[in-house]
Amino acid sequence: MKMNSNEFRQMVRELAMDDRVQKMKTFPQHGSVSTYGHCLRVAFLSYRIARRFGICIDEEAMVRGALLHDYYLYDWHEPGHTRHAAGHAAAAAENARRDFDIGDREFDIIRSHMWPISPGNYPGSREALIVCAADKLCTLEETLFMR
Repeated sequence: MKMNSNEFRQMVRELAMDDRVQKMKTFPQHGSVSTYGHCLRVAFLSYRIARRFGICIDEEAMVRGALLHDYYLYDWHEPGHTRHAAGHAAAAAENARRDFDIGDREFDIIRSHMWPISPGNYPGSREALIVCAADKLCTLEETLFMR
């Protein structure tokens, strides 16, 4: 997936260059992809889906929420993270709220991205639903083909 959109780059630039976000490059996610790489892929796919289907949304909130959707800052492959799948979205949302100026929509995108695995946290907006779907698609591709 090529990052070929100047508008997307503009939306993601400031947040992506932040040292705290850059730290996600040190944590593996799926296959050979880092948590940072995964989040960037999800953000770009979300952006492409919204553009392709002409969905009227807050693109900037969606891209920012997608970039922070796995901002939990630990290696989930290490022992002790047995509840990672069900609990990391809440941790990522709280970390993002603590470290960045995010709005309610971005918080919801992050908090709900693991739906339906965390059934009480359903996506509350079109942006959150798109990120949730893009996350599943990217995870599948990374797990099966990017090793």
